[in-house]
Amino acid sequence: MVPVGPKPDMTPLRRAAEAAEAATGLRAEIIRGVVMMSRTRTGKQAGIVNNLYSQLRLTLPGRLSAFQVASVPMPGDPDDYATPDLLVCDAGFADSDDWLTDPGDVELVVEVVSKGNSTKDTRDLVGWYADAGIPAYLLIDPRDGSWTLYTLPRDGEFQARRHGLYGEDVELSDLGVKITTEGLTRYEK
Repeated sequence: MVPVGPKPDMTPLRRAAEAAEAATGLRAEIIRGVVMMSRTRTGKQAGIVNNLYSQLRLTLPGRLSAFQVASVPMPGDPDDYATPDLLVCDAGFADSDDWLTDPGDVELVVEVVSKGNSTKDTRDLVGWYADAGIPAYLLIDPRDGSWTLYTLPRDGEFQARRHGLYGEDVELSDLGVKITTEGLTRYEK
């Protein structure tokens, strides 16, 4: 078997991210030129993502699909990309050989705050997703049983924010979808 090397058009930063993934088994993202590594999800975190995926899969309009661990680039810069826990985009992405979905096709990204790296989800990615023009960012926080929905991105900031607690539904009126948060798990203190 001949080893496969990096793609010739890959930048040094992208090569570094892929090498870090291969060496550590962690998930790499490049956020504003910084390689950020994430651990594999905990069982609770994965369970929440699966719960949300199942709800969305059954209720999304036919033109949209939910995808777990798919990546979205900053428009115009494929070396600046995020890999949300869940994203909703054009259903045609399922037929693509690309690993990055077009940010213009993304309707929603969902992050479940990790127990060990909450700053990335609660601070770094809020501005990044707004800069990328993602219409809605849903942040689920199992540390305190809450959720925050950011919408209306403009000039690198989300103009609207709704906050709720587990048990309160998340209304995604632009998608015609309601997400139930009753029964989502929380992290132990």
